[in-house]
Amino acid sequence: MPSARSLPVLAASLALALLVLAGVPVGAAAAQQAPPPAPAAQAPAPGLLKLRLAKVGGDPQFALVGRRVVLRGVVTPYVAGQTVAVAFYLDRRQVGAQTLAVQPGADGAGRFAASFTSHYAGPLQARATHTQTAAQAGFSASAPVVRYVHPDIGPGASGQSVRLLQSELHALHYAVPTTGAFDEATGQALIAYRKVTGLPRVAYAGARVFELLARRAGSFHVRYPRDGRHVEADLDEQVLAEIEAGGRVREIYTTSSGKPSTPTVIGRFQVYLKTPGENSEGMVDSNYFIRGYAIHGYAEVPTYAASHGCLRVPIPDAPAIYSWVRVGTPVDVYE
Repeated sequence: MPSARSLPVLAASLALALLVLAGVPVGAAAAQQAPPPAPAAQAPAPGLLKLRLAKVGGDPQFALVGRRVVLRGVVTPYVAGQTVAVAFYLDRRQVGAQTLAVQPGADGAGRFAASFTSHYAGPLQARATHTQTAAQAGFSASAPVVRYVHPDIGPGASGQSVRLLQSELHALHYAVPTTGAFDEATGQALIAYRKVTGLPRVAYAGARVFELLARRAGSFHVRYPRDGRHVEADLDEQVLAEIEAGGRVREIYTTSSGKPSTPTVIGRFQVYLKTPGENSEGMVDSNYFIRGYAIHGYAEVPTYAASHGCLRVPIPDAPAIYSWVRVGTPVDVYE
């Protein structure tokens, strides 16, 4: 009689013999008994997120307090059911959040849009995040910082809104400090900008000025780019500009030319004499370009033509102009 230990072996042998009698190969039996291998896990597909802001302008970009900005995003590739979480931060504090469904585009990418309005000044940062799913990896992106500014600023104001105004004027080559304080020099630069853009000639910003700055409007149009390093005086706009070789604008100043009874001569001239300091007529750092006509600093520089024929500039601007202008520098005066 077989022992208890030999019973499992006998049972296995008997099963194998029955399979052989039935015509089933031994290898096939082993294959039927082995479990199928588990499928290899697929890693979530990578993705890309790009953001841009609309309803903003300028360089650096800004928006006006109380105005709406729009965040537009592109997700590549688009996957059905995608969502993104959008957050807005003002002065690094979260001030808005929403979850948006991504809409399919014709190019295989997905798109979404969100808007935000701030009633406070400060830097705004927008960020969007795509959470990881079984089909797609997680990814995120941030839009460039845009600054909300108060447009209604004038003499005596200070802060980031003033600094941005100065930065925008400086980018267009107006002679302006970038201190964040709305001083007399800032007012003169703003008046020059208002002259070029056809706005009332006052030392005050306002929404219209910022709207024009956002579009990069107000650049000086060089009339004689082939005159090399020269000065141009536009008597209609009452501005004076230093022009580098190649027609590149270096600096723009407000000026006051000759009044109707003593008009400034029109034509192409050259600086033939330079006299530093103040003379007996109150002319400061004078650059004579024909007879007694000169570009010079003066205590009174109205927003209109009021001189005896010279091109007056504010006294604080006179040393910089005197330093740049040389004997022989062409001066183009036109209407």
